[in-house]
Amino acid sequence: MEKIASFTINHLELYPGIYVSRKDRVGRSIITTFDIRMTRPNFEPVMNTAEMHAIEHLAATYLRNHDTFGTKIIYFGPMGCRTGFYLLLKGDYISKDIVKLLTGLYKFIADFEGEIPGASAKDCGNYLDMNLPMAKYLAEKFLNDVLLNNNETNLNYL
Repeated sequence: MEKIASFTINHLELYPGIYVSRKDRVGRSIITTFDIRMTRPNFEPVMNTAEMHAIEHLAATYLRNHDTFGTKIIYFGPMGCRTGFYLLLKGDYISKDIVKLLTGLYKFIADFEGEIPGASAKDCGNYLDMNLPMAKYLAEKFLNDVLLNNNETNLNYL
């Protein structure tokens, strides 16, 4: 079998950033898949499921309610390796196109107070596995390290 494109990226040289992972044509539309890499693979500890789960709930809520991008959100969810998330958007985008969107998102998470949306037994299959304080810490770190200091190396695969 042929190796898929995401497995051809050298993860030993991959740093936290926002990368276009792929673009797919679906009918007349383009779907852009973003690799939102929050930790350095194989060098930094991976994120635990509790904080990833909290980020996922907060991000899904923020993104699907966004004035501009809300109707373009296809999916936001965790990577199996637990080093980041995938964001799928309807449209043909580059990383710079979503820096403002992600800055708003990660600021929303870093500043969030209260009950996490959908964090109840009625709304979620594993609602007890959430860690808001750690989600906030990781969001603030990504905001400061990547989103407020972005450049070509953290917006494009090497």
